[in-house]
Amino acid sequence: MNTRTISLDSKLYDYLLTRSVREHPVLAELREATRTQKHAGMQIAPDQGQFMALLVKLIGARRTIEIGVFTGYSSLAVALALPDDGHILACDISDEYTQIARKFWQRAGVADKITLVLAPALQTLDARLAAGEAGAYDFAFIDADKTGYDGYYERCLKLLRPGGLITVDNVLWGGAVAHEAKDADTKALQAFNTKLHGDQRIDLAMLPVGDGLTLARKR
Repeated sequence: MNTRTISLDSKLYDYLLTRSVREHPVLAELREATRTQKHAGMQIAPDQGQFMALLVKLIGARRTIEIGVFTGYSSLAVALALPDDGHILACDISDEYTQIARKFWQRAGVADKITLVLAPALQTLDARLAAGEAGAYDFAFIDADKTGYDGYYERCLKLLRPGGLITVDNVLWGGAVAHEAKDADTKALQAFNTKLHGDQRIDLAMLPVGDGLTLARKR
């Protein structure tokens, strides 16, 4: 028996989607609407969105953070999984893309669960820490500029309660992290992955979901 993670060709991935993913109709509409956008590849896959939603339910999350909203698929998936009193602090700098997100959040009836702050995420997170919100959050998703990952992670670690979960996207970076890095993004991800591997403040798992998804549980 193969002890390595199975590789997915198109046929097997389609099988996975049809036998696992239960995509909310508005999520499906948003995915299709994003397909025509210039940077459509930044959107997470439906199986990753469902996995994150399940994680949110498993840990009983109520207050969450998202760094990097794009057109809002991941935030919508999480918002739909949150209880009625759940809330997302959504951080982004693009009004253009988040206008699409707002439209679909509204359509799905979860817009009141999401506070979108259009500003550099470090500034937003530092403001929350200054307001005394350390330990007040349950879950965070980081999916923004790769050179900023370390700073986002450190702030989120402070903002999360013990037992809270940080999820980080793109940690395998199309396989580039396993090779000699020549660009700033790959170098940043390699350094980030190495740092988390040795970070005793967390419990860690790196999964081959999407473009690589790290789960870091705050001890």
